[in-house]
Amino acid sequence: MARLSRSGQKPGKRSAKRLILFVFIFGAAALVVAQSAPQIRHFFDPVRTVAGDQLGGSDTVSLWARVTGQVARERRIKDLESEVRELSRYKAAAISMAERLEAYENILNLMGEPPVRGVTARVTAESDGPFAQTLLANAGRAHGVEPGAIAVNEGGLVGRVIQLGEHSSRILLITDFNSRVPVMGEVSGVRAILFGGRDGLGGLTDLPERSGFIEGERILTSADGGAFPRGLVVGEARLLSGEWRVKYGMAKRSGGYVQMVPPPMIEAPEPVATLPQADETDAPAQASAAQGVRQ
Repeated sequence: MARLSRSGQKPGKRSAKRLILFVFIFGAAALVVAQSAPQIRHFFDPVRTVAGDQLGGSDTVSLWARVTGQVARERRIKDLESEVRELSRYKAAAISMAERLEAYENILNLMGEPPVRGVTARVTAESDGPFAQTLLANAGRAHGVEPGAIAVNEGGLVGRVIQLGEHSSRILLITDFNSRVPVMGEVSGVRAILFGGRDGLGGLTDLPERSGFIEGERILTSADGGAFPRGLVVGEARLLSGEWRVKYGMAKRSGGYVQMVPPPMIEAPEPVATLPQADETDAPAQASAAQGVRQ
């Protein structure tokens, strides 16, 4: 009668299990070593690629996320990673363009815009004012606000100060129908006049006949007329029913804050002192000197 081991198994069965385990370990080690060889590695590359795409590819949701119910989280992470890569490209292009622009300005000896100084104030909506779309700011002449100051917030251009008090000011929003803002397309360079609309979108007038804006491009102030500085963000161009409109970029908050910067003012030049006129007695001497130069 065959003897049993302490675990209750026969010695033959235990030896067979050890042999199978040894063969499995040896096969796994041989497979790893074989994949490290350049001559054999290319046979496993297609299998490895397919398995990687199925389990955790860069463009698809991984199998583990599907099993654990984290598909939405996995997709959000991939979207953010793609957005970061895209923003990195834009950042590199912006740095290159800024360096090139600075070099051009140095070559041309270009006079840039003066540094902007402004006053930050809290604004509240006004319901019974003289205009349909206005804000009241808790800063006025005593705080350094100037007549015709430009109001901006984190989204872009908000409006312009039309009434100035000692400790408060009234801002006419660019969404009001009475507002007129000279604008231009950031990419197309097309210029027009923006006025407020009733549907929350700005209208454009004085558009050129043979050119138009580009869908989605930013609309900036053009500084025509001297009421607004150049380059303030107004919104984005939208083509609706064959008509160009502007989606405003300013942040619409009834109890937010705005920064009021002085309007772009260029001081009038002082008259140059006139040169003293020569006397009639000096005319023959000047004529003879000119004749000697010609000779």
